[in-house]
Order: sequence, then structure tokens, then C-alpha cells
Amino acid sequence: MIKVLFASLFTASLLIVSCKEKETLTPGGKGEKNGSGPLKVEGLILTPSVLQPSLTLSGTLLPFESTEIRAEIAGRVVQLNIHEGQLVAKGTVLIKIYDADLQAQLRKLEVQLKIYEKTEERQRELLKIGGIAQQDYDLSILQMSNIKADIELIKVNIGKTEIRAPYTGKLGLKNISEGAYISPATLVTTITQTDKMKLIFSVPEKYGATIKIQQLVHFTLESSEKKFTANIVAKESTIDENTRNLKILAYVVGKDDALLAGSFVKISLDMQSNNSAIMIPTYSIIPQARNKMVATYKDGIAVFAKVTTGVRNANYVEVLSGLSIGDTIITSGLLFVKPNSKIKLSKIN
Repeated sequence: MIKVLFASLFTASLLIVSCKEKETLTPGGKGEKNGSGPLKVEGLILTPSVLQPSLTLSGTLLPFESTEIRAEIAGRVVQLNIHEGQLVAKGTVLIKIYDADLQAQLRKLEVQLKIYEKTEERQRELLKIGGIAQQDYDLSILQMSNIKADIELIKVNIGKTEIRAPYTGKLGLKNISEGAYISPATLVTTITQTDKMKLIFSVPEKYGATIKIQQLVHFTLESSEKKFTANIVAKESTIDENTRNLKILAYVVGKDDALLAGSFVKISLDMQSNNSAIMIPTYSIIPQARNKMVATYKDGIAVFAKVTTGVRNANYVEVLSGLSIGDTIITSGLLFVKPNSKIKLSKIN
């Protein structure tokens, strides 16, 4: 009798608990589902929004030109005209390499050339009276031409013993001293053109087509809040397959002593305004493995739409494709909304 009483009480308890679990379901504190009826959710009707997007990027300041100074031939340095940090004009001789041997060869060839020139003159007169064969005269002309070619070659090599500044710029630190023996592999110093500067930065692939030549960008330094301006002059022809970014080149407008080559900068890039942008709350995006989905309301049914997003801020994100003005998206109870499930709008914003 006692066992039958305990069994009856246990069965009654299970029935009470089961009934309470079926009473009310409130997912996320927003959507409500009573019994087998439609899920109550809140919706948002999409209207056009004015969007003036601005990208915040990082970039690097570079000198307009930068060149490593190296010798074209090996030799001993007999003159060193490098003053570190000094501004030098284009064509200034920076290094002179020993060339006495080349000068001696040049003088020898010049003497030989005079001899061949005299020989050619005599043979020309003999040729007129038939005192010499045409073949002998042609051979004399050929020898004289060879000497002239050798002289030109020696002059070129002598010119290589002088290293000149390729453009007006500021010299870097020197790596050699006078009397040192250098070769083409020796880094002598560097020269940079600092009266102009350029800016290198990258933008995400999806914004590449919106970047225009002559578009202005603004940037600041890490050490200062002063704003500087640069003018976009070129962009890379291909997207980097590793970063999926597009590299952009801009020339800095004006000159400022605070701008140093190699500096890290923060860039603000204003994109083209859009007066008919579709902006939705960021929490309404349902991320999936490969796509982004948004739940929409259509005739009492939840329909999921695959969307492509653009710029975003703290609370909203731009939708580039997948939704249209006038659509109603679901903004609550998203954890319990399933494709093609019945829903009811409790509130429309």
C-alpha cells in the first residue's frame, strides 16, 4: 500500500513539472512563443540612409627618392667628399677612385692615334697617285678606328672612377673611409630626396574600385595631432593575393620638417557619399561559416537572405546586396527564428 502511494506521488510530480515547462518560452527576452502559435518578434522597415563613410588606415612615409650609393668598378678611394646629413646638389662628386693607370693608358692610346692619323694622311696622298693599294689604305683606316674605340672605352672607365650625386638630396651615414678599397658590392652611403615625400598605404579589396586618382587623403603622425594632406597619384594594378589589399601611392602636399621618412601615420580616407544606403543594426547579422544572413519578415514567414556588407560603425553596418528599401528585417528573437518558420510582429520600428 505504501509503495503504491509513493508511485502515485512521483507520477504527479512529473506531470506538474512537464506542464510548467510548456507554459511560456521567451527567447532572448524579446521573442515570445506560446504553445504552438507563431513566434512574436520585433521588426525594422528599411529606409534610405545618408552614408558618408570614412576609412581609418595605417601607412608609411617614404622619401620621394632613395638611392644606395655604390661604385661601378673596384678600386682604392683617393678622395671622399661625403659629409653625413649634408644636402648636396645633383652631379656633385662624392667619391674619386684611383685612376692613374687608366690615365696612363689613355695617354698611350692618344699617342698611337696621332701616329695612325699621320700614316693615314700619307697613304691617302699615295693612293691618289697610285702609290699604294686600296687594301693597304683601308687597313690603315681600320687601325685608326680601333684606336679611337679603345680611347672611348678608357674614358668611360675613367668616368666610372667618379661617383656623383644622382639628384639633389641629403646624404646618409658613410660606411667607408678615404683610402679604403671598394667594389661594386660595397655600400658607400645613401642619398634621399627629402624636399618631397610620398605615402604608401593599402585599402581592403572591396574599396579598391572606389579609390580615384587625384583623390585627397588626410593623415596624422603618432607624435602629433597636426593634419597633413596627400594626393593619390597611382594604385597597384593587382590585388595582393596574401592580404587581399590594394596598395596605393600618394604624394604629400607641401613640406614640413616634422615629416620624417619611415614614419608610421594614421590615414583618414573619405569615401564617396551615398544618399540611399541601407543600414541595419549590427546585431541583426547572423554569421555563418561562409556567408552572412539576415532574417526578413514576408507574409508571416521568416525568410533568410544572404547579404554582402560594407562599412560599419559602432551600431550599424551597410548592406551592399541582398536587401532592398522597404524590406522588413527581424531584430529580436534571432536565436529561435528558423527559415520558413511562422512569426508575428509585436513591434515595428
